[in-house]
Amino acid sequence: MVARNRKQPSKSPATQTDRDRSPLVSPPGGRTTVRRLGRDGKALNSPHANGLSGIRHKLGLTPSAAAKLGTALLLAALTGYLHWHHLSQLFENDRHFSHLSNLEKEMAFRTEMGLYYSYYKTIIEAPSFMDGLYVVMNDRLTEYPLVINTLKRFNLYPEVVLASWYRMYTGVTGFFGIPTKTCWSINRGEGLTPVDSCEGMGDPAYFYVSFVFLLNGAMMSLFFVYGAYLSGSRLGGVVTALCFFFNHGESTRVMWTPPLRESFAYPFLVLQMLLLTYILRTRNPSRTAMVALGVSNLCFMLPWQFAQFVLLTQVASLFASYILGYLAAAKMQSILVTHMITLGVCFVLMFGNSMLLTSFYASSLVSIWVIIALRDRFAQVFKSGIIIWVMQGLAWVGSTVLLKFMLSTIFGASDDAHISGLIKSKFTSYKDFHTLMYTCAAEFDFMELETPLRYLKTLLLPVNVLVVALIAGRTVQDIVRFLKQGGKTSVNTDDDEAAGSEIVAKGELVYHSLQLVAFTVLAVLIMRLKLFLTPHMCIMASLICSKQLFAWIGERFKHQVVVFAVLAIMAVQGVANLQAQWAIIGEFSNVPQEELLDWIQENTSPDSVFAGAMPTMASVKLSTGRPIVNHPHYEDAGLRDRTKQVYSMYSRMSGETVKGNLMKLGVDFFVLEDSWCTRRTRPGCSMPEIWDVEDPENVGKIPLCIHMSRNSRPHFVTVFYNDIYKVLKVLKVPKVPKVPKELR
Repeated sequence: MVARNRKQPSKSPATQTDRDRSPLVSPPGGRTTVRRLGRDGKALNSPHANGLSGIRHKLGLTPSAAAKLGTALLLAALTGYLHWHHLSQLFENDRHFSHLSNLEKEMAFRTEMGLYYSYYKTIIEAPSFMDGLYVVMNDRLTEYPLVINTLKRFNLYPEVVLASWYRMYTGVTGFFGIPTKTCWSINRGEGLTPVDSCEGMGDPAYFYVSFVFLLNGAMMSLFFVYGAYLSGSRLGGVVTALCFFFNHGESTRVMWTPPLRESFAYPFLVLQMLLLTYILRTRNPSRTAMVALGVSNLCFMLPWQFAQFVLLTQVASLFASYILGYLAAAKMQSILVTHMITLGVCFVLMFGNSMLLTSFYASSLVSIWVIIALRDRFAQVFKSGIIIWVMQGLAWVGSTVLLKFMLSTIFGASDDAHISGLIKSKFTSYKDFHTLMYTCAAEFDFMELETPLRYLKTLLLPVNVLVVALIAGRTVQDIVRFLKQGGKTSVNTDDDEAAGSEIVAKGELVYHSLQLVAFTVLAVLIMRLKLFLTPHMCIMASLICSKQLFAWIGERFKHQVVVFAVLAIMAVQGVANLQAQWAIIGEFSNVPQEELLDWIQENTSPDSVFAGAMPTMASVKLSTGRPIVNHPHYEDAGLRDRTKQVYSMYSRMSGETVKGNLMKLGVDFFVLEDSWCTRRTRPGCSMPEIWDVEDPENVGKIPLCIHMSRNSRPHFVTVFYNDIYKVLKVLKVPKVPKVPKELR
């Protein structure tokens, strides 16, 4: 327990067809109370021109339908609030964040988190917002001595937006004299000095994490709406929300790592997929719907460099639906155009980041567009049926790969080369320094066996298997029927309204199943990506409430009884999972790193250049403002080469060679951590063993880091050490001034 003493507070109207398909609004039956509209658009003889009744009439809803819609929205808001509270409480319980000093809060943002947060800190501490923005766009500290546009490199739009909001918030509240935070003096015990700790929206870190949790609370509301809309039942929304909570540890990590890019980007992917579902369900989606899809797409891509890979799986799933005949060519092209425009806008806003245009995602958009444009030519050359489907698929794969490497060559881009190496290492014995840096981390390894077992215990896996099996069975029946007809009629024919509506309804289910398969493949290959798989499994679980799939169960009451029975069984393990999360009680403390940062702040000049382990360098930059030469954002080819040179300290090379590498980068101090020298997550994954792959000539020698821990001379000198860290000063040979000839 800690003691604390208080200090001074320092639209467009929906069509009838759309309403009939809406899961939030039951189809009106029998007599309707909707008024006919006059030429001026006003209800004739309507006594309800204003208020909620007026809104109901404008939407064309019956009182019953309006009540159901209101109930659904109320439940969505409730689930959003519960998720926000759940995240906030878990974060506070884990770190006792409200009792940490500013330095401790910054240290709590480790690795990439600290790097991203440092730019938010830079902007809010600058004399003006524009001054701060200029500094992050002309950064001289992150990759010394280079000057880089970090907004372009690190997808920092969330930090820019939050920093602008924070400055406006503190400016307005300061103008009116409104207190925004409460500060306390915290007695940390154990002979440690007391620290000041503040909580409230006026505290920069508190403001930052609060908005992250609010955004992800809103995401939970979207999940409820998404599940209800897909299943056609408000109960489907309840199933989705409960599945997410019951499998919370497998669904998200935002409560432990708020500043990561996925914390800002993923909620917009949920919105984008909800809008895409609406577009797939609607026979003729409006331009407004396509614009909304594009905006959500953009909001997903801007904060996260990995978004392009997720969107690649989405486009691939849609293309497969098109090939099978469940998605009309015109609608597919409209979706492709929306993606292309979004990609172009994102390219501009990211200051011409070539990684976007040279991605498989960009190449895939162009390839699919061309294939659809040449669909008549394909029909003339290849026999209708399986052959043309296979040829279209092969054309897509071949042209996408070819175009991607052509664009990479033209732009000279190699930033995503490590992705190809990582995938190659998954299926072959290939390995190099950079792939091992990824695969030796558990989150980039194959999915662990415990994950599907946890899905099994909460019934999430069995429910998904049942749903996908039913969708696959119906799809196979459609394909067999189509092939028996000799491929003379398209699966997506719309000769009559009923047949067309049925195909559209099947099409969205086929897409979601294919998307689930794609997310499964990603999660199996890279465990970290189960954050896409688990939430989508929760969405698919909502389909147990779908009359379209489970009409065979019987009447509505019997169907609901079955659903509640499934939820009751899910809750057995689900509640246990939640209780395990609630039982996590901790308090952040890292005294050795605090000593390191304090020493750097007090004993080195502001222009001293540091190198070391990537997570530690992020903390050094954030808390001391010293220039660093490497950092945790490993996606840039140049940064990977820099880190490799820095990490030669953990190889078996000579001290002279390593010193030369550091001097080329302009390093003054190296932060050595013995744990990086000895830590071994599994055989072949200690840093010296990783270096053995790159430097076989020195295999068998004692690693340099061990020599440095004993005696750092003659190439370095130890200037600071504690139980964890040792700071080595690079001994540089002073330059001898040239003597003029006349003085010789």
